[in-house]
Amino acid sequence: MTMVLLIVGMAIVTYIPRVLPLTLLEGKELPPFLQSVLRNIPFAVLGALIFPGILLIQEGNLLFGVVGALAAIILALIGANVMIVVLGSIAVLSLYIFFI
Repeated sequence: MTMVLLIVGMAIVTYIPRVLPLTLLEGKELPPFLQSVLRNIPFAVLGALIFPGILLIQEGNLLFGVVGALAAIILALIGANVMIVVLGSIAVLSLYIFFI
């Protein structure tokens, strides 16, 4: 019974932040500045999740993560597909390990 109540509680806590904006902001236009801030939140969160992993990917070798991140950034700036960015950074790190 405790597990069921826990799951129901988590469902309610997850549901409320999704429903409140829909009901309270329905038909209202947000200011352009707020719209731009809200559009950038996913990128900020993704960066906050990924950046510590870059620094801690290989214990004692900070350069390993930096090399992989630079490869991914360069590929992304060129305009490569996400899959190419991931595979490219893996390939660069594989070569880095092989030659170092």
